[in-house]
Amino acid sequence: MAGDKKTLRSQAWFGTADKNGFMYRSWMKNQGIPAHQFEGKPVIGICNTWSELTPCNAHLRGLADRVKQGVYEAGGLPVEFPVFSNGESNLRPTAMMTRNLASMDVEEAIRGNPVDGVVLLVGCDKTTPALLMGAASCDVPAIVVSGGPMLNGYHRGKAVGSGTLVWRMNEQLNAGQIDMKEFMAAEQSMSRSAGSCNTMGTASTMACMAEALGVTLPENAAIPAVDARRYVLAHMSGMRAVEMVREDLVLSKLLTRAAFENAIRANAAIGGSTNAVIHLKAIAQRIGVDLTLDDWQVLGANVPTLVDLQPSGRFLMEEFYYAGGLPAVLRRLGEMGLLHRDALTANGQAIWTNVKDAPCHNDEVIRPVDNPLVESGGICVLRGNLAPRGAVLKVSAATPGLLAHRGRAVVFENFNDYKARYADPELDIDETCIMVLRNCGPKGYPGMAEVGNMGLPPKLLKRGITDIVRISDARMSGTAFGTVVLHVTPEAAELGPLAIVQDGDMIELDARAGRLHLEVSDAEIEARLSVLRVNLTLPPAGGYEGLYRRHVLQADEGCDFDFLIGCRGAGVPPHSH
Repeated sequence: MAGDKKTLRSQAWFGTADKNGFMYRSWMKNQGIPAHQFEGKPVIGICNTWSELTPCNAHLRGLADRVKQGVYEAGGLPVEFPVFSNGESNLRPTAMMTRNLASMDVEEAIRGNPVDGVVLLVGCDKTTPALLMGAASCDVPAIVVSGGPMLNGYHRGKAVGSGTLVWRMNEQLNAGQIDMKEFMAAEQSMSRSAGSCNTMGTASTMACMAEALGVTLPENAAIPAVDARRYVLAHMSGMRAVEMVREDLVLSKLLTRAAFENAIRANAAIGGSTNAVIHLKAIAQRIGVDLTLDDWQVLGANVPTLVDLQPSGRFLMEEFYYAGGLPAVLRRLGEMGLLHRDALTANGQAIWTNVKDAPCHNDEVIRPVDNPLVESGGICVLRGNLAPRGAVLKVSAATPGLLAHRGRAVVFENFNDYKARYADPELDIDETCIMVLRNCGPKGYPGMAEVGNMGLPPKLLKRGITDIVRISDARMSGTAFGTVVLHVTPEAAELGPLAIVQDGDMIELDARAGRLHLEVSDAEIEARLSVLRVNLTLPPAGGYEGLYRRHVLQADEGCDFDFLIGCRGAGVPPHSH
């Protein structure tokens, strides 16, 4: 322990025999902490996104207690602190709008306080990237502990998935296949335990991304929230956090280019959310790793989707864990030559060491390479005159017959316009059309809400139509499905070409060729844009919304704030007194 005193940043607070040391130690001692706890022990911050307003994270206080036990056992001093909990289920207009705010909270809490390393307690969608972004900007030893997915939902004797059930039953309701009583009866059935969405939505995807990046212990992603093994993992992560401090295993040693490439391929193999494209970019540029949309196309587009989970497939996260979880998937990627085997992970081992013997207990849930759910299931990156800087499409959740399609645009100016008109029986739309939604990007909504998976007009649903091509500058819930083109960049509010699409314009989608083309001449596009430039105004906004609109970057840049890019380290700030 004596050697720790020379290197631990917490000793700049607790390790001096002077007025400042007196003050820092004395005020901490009002919690009943004995003096010897300040004598050179690694101080481990437990960065907790617990909140009863974030249902996915409402059980994290219990996990924090298990982390503390592990920290104490390894000879550290745990200190739990709250950070902004941006849960997707309740927060309006969208949790994405406050992801960067939460990351700032994390970054400043780490840098300004006497902590040597952190355990990041996460769960709901944006909490995982927010905490990793903030910690990466400090580059301290950090390990992620996810809250875990909830147990399978059950409705009328059948397993049902979080979020995915809502989208499916809402369309059945609009098609007249079920009544409101049946729809409402499923409400309690969907969410029957603590935890995050049990589909391969964004929460589960980002838990898998964290594990693939190597910033968690093995098996973190899939253990159900209420499984006792989740508590064991939290305890062991607390122990490991202390060891990481002593080893100086900071995030920049884990979040390497190789780690991000592993995550991109893992996302394809699990049928992961399109939101991972934005979040991984944001994390990467905080730690100084160059990651682009092209990397998703080159590295991930042709990777087979092996995990048969909703919304792309049949099963749920509970079955995924019982089948072997992410280690089994990473092993199969490694055996295909699609894994950087030497990438370092939080337990101090190479990722291949962690997964090379990982068993698969169910080849239906985690399919063999020669029997994938989708042969080339990675995120498809699209470009063209409608998306000069790119757009994305989740192939594994799309209708194969629509991946090459030409159709007439039916344009909705914003989400309110869509809600007002999509159910109108007189809406001029058929199954060959392409629904276009704009002004739902980072600046236009603001916050880039998950509204891109527009529900189909009831007039189509009643005819048995279950999917048509949809295009927007919005995002989509990872629990959703369909042939949905998202993240069109530049967004309409930035006068990207999406802003000038008119009803009746023809649009061509060719996913195999990576093409998204508006059949309007360059001259006509420019003429239409010229008219918009004269009249372009965004509503005035003060407070955080004003800061957000002034500084948020576009989807291809990770939607971070321009002033937050980069790693600022965790140098000890000046004294407060």
